[in-house]
Amino acid sequence: MYGKNIETLKKENMNLADKIYIFDTTLRDGEQTPGVALTVDEKIQIAQKLDSLGVDKIEAGFPAASNGEFEAASEIKSLDLDSTIVGLARSIKSDIDTVLDADLEYIHTFIGTSPLHRDYKLKMSKETIISTAVDAVEYAKDHGLAVEFSAEDATRTEREFLFDIFDAVIDAGADFIDIPDTVGVLTPIITKELITDIKSYFKAPVSVHFHNDFGLATANTLTAIECGANQTHVTVNGMGERTGNTSLEEIVVALYAAYGIDLNIDTSQLYSLSEFVGRLTGVKMPVNKPIVGDNAFAHESGIHVHGILNNSSTYEPISPELVGHSRKIVLGKHTGANALKSKLNDYHIDLDDDQFEKVYSQIKALGDRGKCVTDDDLKAIALTELGSARETPIKLKGLGLLSGAIVSPTATVKLEIDGVEKETSKTGVGPVDAAINAIRELIEGTMNIELEEYNLEAINGGTDALADVFVISSDDKGNKSTGRAINDDIVMASILAVLDSINKLLLIQRSNK
Repeated sequence: MYGKNIETLKKENMNLADKIYIFDTTLRDGEQTPGVALTVDEKIQIAQKLDSLGVDKIEAGFPAASNGEFEAASEIKSLDLDSTIVGLARSIKSDIDTVLDADLEYIHTFIGTSPLHRDYKLKMSKETIISTAVDAVEYAKDHGLAVEFSAEDATRTEREFLFDIFDAVIDAGADFIDIPDTVGVLTPIITKELITDIKSYFKAPVSVHFHNDFGLATANTLTAIECGANQTHVTVNGMGERTGNTSLEEIVVALYAAYGIDLNIDTSQLYSLSEFVGRLTGVKMPVNKPIVGDNAFAHESGIHVHGILNNSSTYEPISPELVGHSRKIVLGKHTGANALKSKLNDYHIDLDDDQFEKVYSQIKALGDRGKCVTDDDLKAIALTELGSARETPIKLKGLGLLSGAIVSPTATVKLEIDGVEKETSKTGVGPVDAAINAIRELIEGTMNIELEEYNLEAINGGTDALADVFVISSDDKGNKSTGRAINDDIVMASILAVLDSINKLLLIQRSNK
């Protein structure tokens, strides 16, 4: 709970309904997302998950639209779920009959009411539209259906006519009146005025169905609920026509966390439901999608991570566990030492202060070059540092490469050997071979080496993946040593791995004297 006590807010600013219903339309309006088409089996699976989640109503589809839609609605109804199963129907007798044939008990019927819909789509007068709506509601009620009536494009309908048609359908027996913001033009202040007026005039429960064209669907829906709306239409992941509908997960969590309203929804299933629907529909959520996006509980900034590690509420409005998500500490140029230490502890990697500083510097350097360091990258870098030579009498001081289709690959290498700098250039079959040939020449007076094994792996996929190079080198005295290096440049990783093995060989030789 944040801010004032919810009871105080109710008295001062809100007219919250005693019960708020969640009407999920993922299987109907959500499926109208361009490019999405669900099979009957997929609809059934989603319906079962929505029921397990605890939504009050599931709009199973538009039974009159196709045989598949009819079959899905009928099959879902036969599952005997706890959620009420709803069928969409135009204000047409044949559509209503199809809902009845599917054995549904709740119908969502609609007709366009705005001047645009009256004049250009329906070509009907106000009087005809009202009589058509009333006939549909009366027919549905006469056949035992619970009825929710939507005035399509309500938010662009003249207020007087909107009230007239709601008056008429309520008199005809409508159980819910629904206000669709069909093209998402509402703003919170207009929503407040509209819903307040409707709630003060009508006694019937009020439902809202808001679209997200201006990115305001969730804000407008919360405003409507504050003003007494009894029900909201939502979709998983905010799917739907154009830019989608009010997001199920955003509304449920906002009402719970910011308003203290428990809708009897199992919030711990929200993230898995989002992933499931995303996988079936092929619509992947943006990483910054609230509540269910990959970055919803991800932190990189050193200041933020330090706060999170001490108390997660410092930079998280809710815990990720509330919605079945998980926290991620991301490494990059903003990473602080505390975040890195926490990650290393998670992987039981114990570095001394010097090793830690080297790893920390490498993480920062990679971040400055635009690289986001994954957990696999970190483990490889840290473990490589653990296995690196403790002393480095031979250090790389400079590297230049020349390569192409019409020139022989050439490497210029500058090394510091026991404090003395040496430089040479050599050619090879490729830039790595050329660089290693240059190293061999520079250390010739110190030792002779043979490269017995060379392995290159990309830690993760992608052209910017870190290169992990592992080598085994031997000297002319029969000593062998391994070398490993991680770098975002293959040639540099190769040279550093070879130098690591050479330094180990040199330390072995000196310890034997």
